[in-house]
Amino acid sequence: MENEQGVTRKMDDFLEIFRKGEEFTKDLLKENEKLRFRIAQLEEEARKSAGEEKIRTYEERISQLQEEVNALTERFRKVTEENKDFASKYVEVEEINNALANLYVASYQLHSTLDFDEVLRIIIEIVINLIGAEVFAVLLMDEKTNDIVPVSSEGVALEMVPKARIGEGIIGSVAREGESYFAADISGVGDVARGEPIVCIPLKIKEHVIGAIAIFSLLTQKEGFTNVDYELFNLLAGHAATAIFSAKLYTQSERKLTTIQSFLELLKEKPRK
Repeated sequence: MENEQGVTRKMDDFLEIFRKGEEFTKDLLKENEKLRFRIAQLEEEARKSAGEEKIRTYEERISQLQEEVNALTERFRKVTEENKDFASKYVEVEEINNALANLYVASYQLHSTLDFDEVLRIIIEIVINLIGAEVFAVLLMDEKTNDIVPVSSEGVALEMVPKARIGEGIIGSVAREGESYFAADISGVGDVARGEPIVCIPLKIKEHVIGAIAIFSLLTQKEGFTNVDYELFNLLAGHAATAIFSAKLYTQSERKLTTIQSFLELLKEKPRK
C-alpha cells in the first residue's frame, strides 16, 4: 500500500513537473511569438524609415536641381537680352558706319570738282539718297539783294520755289539764325508756294550762312529721322556749303581770268599807228 502511494506521489510530482514544463514551453512560445512580432514591427518601421529618408533625400536633390534650373533659366534670359542688346547696337553701329561711309564718298564727290553745276547735282543726289527727301530745293544768298534765291530743285520746278528775304518766313529765319528747322510733323508735306518747308538746313561756313536746303516732303519709305540723320544734316550742311563756296569762287576767278585774257588779246590785236 505504501509502495503504491509512493509511486502515485512520484507520478503526481512528475506530472506536475511535466505540466509546469508544458506551461513554461507555452510561455516561451508566446514570448518568442511576441519577439518575432516585435522584430517584424521594427523591421517594417526600419524599412519605412529608410524609404522616408530616401524620399527626403530625393526631394532635397530635386529641390537643388530645380534651383539650378531656375538659375540657368535666369542666366539664359539675361544672356538672351544681352544678345538682343548687342544685336541692336550692332545694327545701329552698322547703320552709322554705312552712313559715315556714304557721307565720306559724298564729301569726296563734293570736293572732287569745282564746277558749280556739278556740285549742285551732287548735293541733289546726296539729299535724295542719304536723307530720303522727295521734294526739296537748294537756295543761296544773293549778297546784292539780300535775298535767298533758289538755284536748284528736285520734285518741283525751280520757278515754283519762291525766294526768301533774310529774317522772313521759315527759310529767312533759318538763314538769319543759322539754326536748322524741323516741323512738328515731318511726315507731312510743306507748302512750296509759300516757302514753308518741313525741314530747312542752313548752309554754313563756320558761322557765315551762304544758303539753305529746304525740304518740302520725304520719300514714302522715310517715316522719320534718326540720330544718324541729324548728324548727316550737320555734316552735309558744312561740306555742301564749302563745296558751293569753292565752286563759286573758282567760277568767278575763271570768269575774271577769261575777261583779262580777252582784254589782253584785244590789246595784242590793237592796230599799230
